[in-house]
Amino acid sequence: MSITRTSVMADGLPPSLLEMLGHEIEILEWDDRPTSSALERAVAFITYGHPRVDGPLMDRAPNLKIVSNHGVGVDHIDCAAAKSRGILVGNTPGCLDAATADMTMALMLAAARNVVAGDKFARSPAFVHYDPSFMIGYEVSGSTLGIVGLGRIGKQVARRARAFDMKILYHNRSRDEAAERELGVTYVSLDDLLAESDFVTLNCPLTAETTNLIGQRELGLMKPTGILVNVARGGVVDHDALLAALKSKRIAVAALDVTAPEPLPRNHPLLELDNIIIVPHLGSASNRTRHRMQQMTVENLKAGLAGQELPWRVV
Repeated sequence: MSITRTSVMADGLPPSLLEMLGHEIEILEWDDRPTSSALERAVAFITYGHPRVDGPLMDRAPNLKIVSNHGVGVDHIDCAAAKSRGILVGNTPGCLDAATADMTMALMLAAARNVVAGDKFARSPAFVHYDPSFMIGYEVSGSTLGIVGLGRIGKQVARRARAFDMKILYHNRSRDEAAERELGVTYVSLDDLLAESDFVTLNCPLTAETTNLIGQRELGLMKPTGILVNVARGGVVDHDALLAALKSKRIAVAALDVTAPEPLPRNHPLLELDNIIIVPHLGSASNRTRHRMQQMTVENLKAGLAGQELPWRVV
């Protein structure tokens, strides 16, 4: 594909992605200030670290034709505003499903079996002898898993959970009978899922409907031994309610790949708790997955700049 040198505004691109873009793309540093010359010049945006792209920002970029998002979630992009302005939005679906499902299972296992706390203890001066009665965790094999959001990633989680002989419940906006036949999962209401599950994983997109989906009432339905894993978006969980539930031991443990905001302020009280695991949004952070995400980001960008259909178009 041959295109002329074009100005693209982007945030913090790594050398590997810059190399894929090639010399025909001029990268302008992300600058959303009112006096930004980059906004005036940019024909496209690459959103790598999820900067907010709303209608007012688009209006200050008169030449903007495309927003190419590095990732699947586009909750940081006002897609309705883009559509009304004739701006294309592309993302990178499918390629990160397996890696994100792997992280879901990793967090579930780490939370259940005290992996993080155990690592810290094993490195400390306090570990001087083995005690079989210490750090007894929760059994994953044979337990009940509730998946909130049985999309592409949720289905991959279910496939992994089957290898652990787990009973798998799921909740979606709509029932997926084909998935039930293929994966042996059972559709239930959200309330029933929360009440019956030993582990609850959040694998749904962040939308108006799912914002604060898990709040005080929902956490109150979970078992006291329940473990909540969020690999969706931070905004799916009410963090104030989660803090209260963890402090009161209303639920046993939470494991978060995402938070709201992201990162949390360094003095946030969730960071002080010992029954929570927080990792810095590593769901898709595997070598092969991130490489493919970069490829798809570039393919969307170059197709849009050349006036062609985006391979992975959102709007």
